[in-house]
Amino acid sequence: MSAPVIRPAQERDLDAVYSLICDMEAKELPYMDFAGIFRAQLASPDYLCLVCEQEGAVIAECNLRFEYQLHHAARIAEIMELAVAPGHRNRGVGADMLREAHVAALAQRRVQIELACNVLRRDAHRFYEREGFKRYHYKLSKPLAGADEGNALGR
Repeated sequence: MSAPVIRPAQERDLDAVYSLICDMEAKELPYMDFAGIFRAQLASPDYLCLVCEQEGAVIAECNLRFEYQLHHAARIAEIMELAVAPGHRNRGVGADMLREAHVAALAQRRVQIELACNVLRRDAHRFYEREGFKRYHYKLSKPLAGADEGNALGR
Protein backbone atom coordinates (compact mmCIF):
# COMPACT_ATOMS: atom_id res chain seq x y z
CA MET A 1 0.00 0.00 0.00
CA SER A 2 1.36 3.40 -0.96
CA ALA A 3 1.83 6.21 1.55
CA PRO A 4 -0.99 8.76 1.78
CA VAL A 5 -0.49 12.09 0.01
CA ILE A 6 -1.97 15.35 1.31
CA ARG A 7 -2.72 17.99 -1.31
CA PRO A 8 -5.08 20.90 -1.98
CA ALA A 9 -8.53 19.75 -3.05
CA GLN A 10 -9.59 20.07 -6.66
CA GLU A 11 -12.96 20.09 -8.43
CA ARG A 12 -12.64 16.32 -9.01
CA ASP A 13 -12.66 15.77 -5.22
CA LEU A 14 -16.19 17.15 -4.78
CA ASP A 15 -17.98 13.80 -4.41
CA ALA A 16 -15.37 12.38 -2.04
CA VAL A 17 -15.38 15.47 0.19
CA TYR A 18 -19.19 15.46 0.14
CA SER A 19 -19.26 11.83 1.27
CA LEU A 20 -16.75 12.45 4.06
CA ILE A 21 -18.67 15.42 5.43
CA CYS A 22 -22.04 13.67 5.18
CA ASP A 23 -20.52 10.76 7.12
CA MET A 24 -19.12 13.18 9.72
CA GLU A 25 -22.54 14.82 10.14
CA ALA A 26 -24.38 11.48 9.98
CA LYS A 27 -26.84 12.88 7.46
CA GLU A 28 -27.18 13.59 3.77
CA LEU A 29 -26.60 17.26 3.03
CA PRO A 30 -28.23 18.97 0.01
CA TYR A 31 -25.77 18.07 -2.74
CA MET A 32 -26.31 21.02 -5.08
CA ASP A 33 -25.95 23.54 -2.24
CA PHE A 34 -22.85 21.73 -1.00
CA ALA A 35 -21.34 21.65 -4.51
CA GLY A 36 -21.88 25.38 -4.98
CA ILE A 37 -20.21 26.20 -1.67
CA PHE A 38 -17.33 23.78 -2.35
CA ARG A 39 -16.65 25.36 -5.75
CA ALA A 40 -16.85 28.91 -4.37
CA GLN A 41 -14.40 28.02 -1.60
CA LEU A 42 -11.97 26.42 -4.07
CA ALA A 43 -11.93 29.72 -5.97
CA SER A 44 -11.44 31.87 -2.86
CA PRO A 45 -8.06 32.76 -1.31
CA ASP A 46 -9.87 32.82 2.05
CA TYR A 47 -10.29 29.02 2.05
CA LEU A 48 -8.05 26.02 1.66
CA CYS A 49 -9.44 22.51 1.48
CA LEU A 50 -6.82 19.79 1.91
CA VAL A 51 -7.45 16.17 1.03
CA CYS A 52 -5.52 13.05 1.89
CA GLU A 53 -5.36 10.57 -0.97
CA GLN A 54 -4.24 6.95 -0.81
CA GLU A 55 -4.35 4.41 -3.62
CA GLY A 56 -6.32 6.92 -5.73
CA ALA A 57 -9.06 7.42 -3.12
CA VAL A 58 -9.65 10.47 -0.93
CA ILE A 59 -9.61 9.19 2.66
CA ALA A 60 -9.70 12.50 4.59
CA GLU A 61 -10.33 16.20 4.22
CA CYS A 62 -9.53 19.32 6.23
CA ASN A 63 -11.22 22.57 5.27
CA LEU A 64 -9.63 25.82 6.47
CA ARG A 65 -10.94 29.38 6.47
CA PHE A 66 -8.60 32.37 6.76
CA GLU A 67 -10.10 35.54 8.17
CA TYR A 68 -9.28 38.77 9.91
CA GLN A 69 -10.52 39.02 13.48
CA LEU A 70 -10.67 42.32 15.29
CA HIS A 71 -9.89 40.81 18.69
CA HIS A 72 -6.61 39.46 17.31
CA ALA A 73 -5.93 42.46 15.05
CA ALA A 74 -4.64 39.82 12.65
CA ARG A 75 -5.71 36.96 10.41
CA ILE A 76 -6.34 33.56 11.88
CA ALA A 77 -6.90 30.11 10.41
CA GLU A 78 -10.01 28.19 11.41
CA ILE A 79 -10.58 24.52 10.72
CA MET A 80 -14.16 24.34 9.49
CA GLU A 81 -14.30 20.59 8.93
CA LEU A 82 -11.91 17.69 9.44
CA ALA A 83 -13.18 14.28 8.44
CA VAL A 84 -11.45 10.92 8.05
CA ALA A 85 -13.08 7.94 6.34
CA PRO A 86 -14.21 5.28 8.82
CA GLY A 87 -11.74 2.61 7.67
CA HIS A 88 -8.79 4.99 8.10
CA ARG A 89 -9.44 6.41 11.56
CA ASN A 90 -7.00 5.89 14.44
CA ARG A 91 -4.09 5.46 12.02
CA GLY A 92 -2.56 8.94 12.24
CA VAL A 93 -4.33 10.38 9.20
CA GLY A 94 -6.17 13.06 11.22
CA ALA A 95 -2.93 14.08 12.95
CA ASP A 96 -1.21 14.31 9.56
CA MET A 97 -4.04 16.53 8.27
CA LEU A 98 -3.71 18.81 11.31
CA ARG A 99 0.05 19.11 10.75
CA GLU A 100 -0.53 20.14 7.13
CA ALA A 101 -3.17 22.64 8.22
CA HIS A 102 -0.67 24.06 10.71
CA VAL A 103 2.00 24.34 8.01
CA ALA A 104 -0.47 26.10 5.66
CA ALA A 105 -1.49 28.55 8.39
CA LEU A 106 2.13 29.36 9.25
CA ALA A 107 3.00 29.81 5.57
CA GLN A 108 0.27 32.43 5.33
CA ARG A 109 1.50 34.13 8.52
CA ARG A 110 -1.60 33.42 10.59
CA VAL A 111 -1.35 34.11 14.32
CA GLN A 112 -3.56 31.25 15.46
CA ILE A 113 -5.37 28.14 14.29
CA GLU A 114 -8.67 27.30 15.91
CA LEU A 115 -11.73 25.13 15.46
CA ALA A 116 -15.17 24.52 16.87
CA CYS A 117 -16.37 21.00 17.62
CA ASN A 118 -19.83 19.78 18.57
CA VAL A 119 -20.00 19.02 22.31
CA LEU A 120 -21.31 15.55 21.48
CA ARG A 121 -18.06 14.58 19.68
CA ARG A 122 -16.14 13.54 22.79
CA ASP A 123 -13.68 11.35 20.89
CA ALA A 124 -12.87 14.30 18.64
CA HIS A 125 -12.29 16.52 21.68
CA ARG A 126 -9.73 14.06 23.06
CA PHE A 127 -8.07 13.88 19.64
CA TYR A 128 -7.77 17.67 19.28
CA GLU A 129 -6.49 18.10 22.83
CA ARG A 130 -3.92 15.35 22.26
CA GLU A 131 -2.81 17.31 19.17
CA GLY A 132 -2.20 20.46 21.23
CA PHE A 133 -5.49 22.35 20.98
CA LYS A 134 -6.72 24.02 24.19
CA ARG A 135 -10.27 24.82 25.31
CA TYR A 136 -10.07 28.61 25.37
CA HIS A 137 -13.45 29.46 23.90
CA TYR A 138 -17.06 28.67 24.57
CA LYS A 139 -19.09 28.68 21.35
CA LEU A 140 -22.84 29.29 21.32
CA SER A 141 -25.24 28.70 18.42
CA LYS A 142 -28.78 29.79 17.66
CA PRO A 143 -30.79 28.41 14.71
CA LEU A 144 -32.31 31.12 12.54
CA ALA A 145 -34.89 29.03 10.68
CA GLY A 146 -37.45 26.70 12.18
CA ALA A 147 -37.66 25.24 15.64
CA ASP A 148 -34.54 24.26 17.55
CA GLU A 149 -34.58 20.47 17.82
CA GLY A 150 -31.66 20.44 20.24
CA ASN A 151 -28.11 19.36 19.61
CA ALA A 152 -27.86 16.00 17.88
CA LEU A 153 -25.57 14.54 15.30
CA GLY A 154 -27.27 13.58 12.06
CA ARG A 155 -30.67 15.10 12.61
